[in-house]
Amino acid sequence: MPADSGEVRSHTKYDRLIAAAKAVPPVPTIVVHPCDETSLRGALDSAEAGIIRPLLVGPEAKIRNTASKHGLDIAGVEIIDVPHSDAAAAKGVELIHAAKGEMLMKGSLHTDELMRSVTAKATGLRTDRRISHVFVMDVPAYADTLFVTDAAINIFPDLDDKRDIIQNAIDLFTQAGFGTLPRVAILSAVETVTPKIPSTIEAAALCKMADRGQITGGVLDGPLAFDNAIDVEAARIKGIKSEVAGRAQILVVPDLEAGNMLAKNLAYFANADSAGIVLGARVPIVLTSRADSPRARMASCAVAALHADARRRLAPIAAA
Repeated sequence: MPADSGEVRSHTKYDRLIAAAKAVPPVPTIVVHPCDETSLRGALDSAEAGIIRPLLVGPEAKIRNTASKHGLDIAGVEIIDVPHSDAAAAKGVELIHAAKGEMLMKGSLHTDELMRSVTAKATGLRTDRRISHVFVMDVPAYADTLFVTDAAINIFPDLDDKRDIIQNAIDLFTQAGFGTLPRVAILSAVETVTPKIPSTIEAAALCKMADRGQITGGVLDGPLAFDNAIDVEAARIKGIKSEVAGRAQILVVPDLEAGNMLAKNLAYFANADSAGIVLGARVPIVLTSRADSPRARMASCAVAALHADARRRLAPIAAA
């Protein structure tokens, strides 16, 4: 727990996030293969809350059977019938190209199936940015909403990948309304640079890249061990003085294994909720897990919707 927290906080950050998403127009969302109760309910709950306007893509009979079996009302929701999950992923990407949606939402297919269509060279949704994932975590004992990246897409990212991973997270933080100039901690096992631990060298290089304008919009520090990234007293004991130490808002992990373990530790040991979103593609992608709570699923939609709304508003400026 951060030394200056004083108390264990309840889950309130997602409530504010969902309220903010309800205040913007519902975002047209392609929901890919929502063929089980969890994924279909998540999309319908977010639609009922006014966060998204869903277009369901998958085997229509299976979707309707799932809705009937679990008492879910899909009256008035458009369904595009395709035979299976691979076809649903491909059709979902095609619909984004056709401007039928501003977000993608993963249903009951495997992440790899969806991402194969998203990352396809000729027909996918790639941009100049590396595609990456952010866990947006509501940790009751921590004052700020905490971003953890990348814990789901890039297994062993190199320096260029990490530059994009950081920039994606910063852009999400600022464009989705979490604040300005987020504090970015680049994590390693220690807080000193040593050739014995390559992630410390990359952390130092990334900080210098930020100094030279290759990463913009945030305040970076690293390498930082986890304790002195999120605990003021731990940073003080180690003699670390920076705007980031002890108060990080974005945690950049060395690799997927470390990130996945960190996010799951926060979820299971610190009672954190975790929303998931994929960035760096042409549209935000809501990437949920079967273990996610209904509120975490709605929070994932809320983050993506706020990001999509900001991109829509920024598009005329970029085109001018």
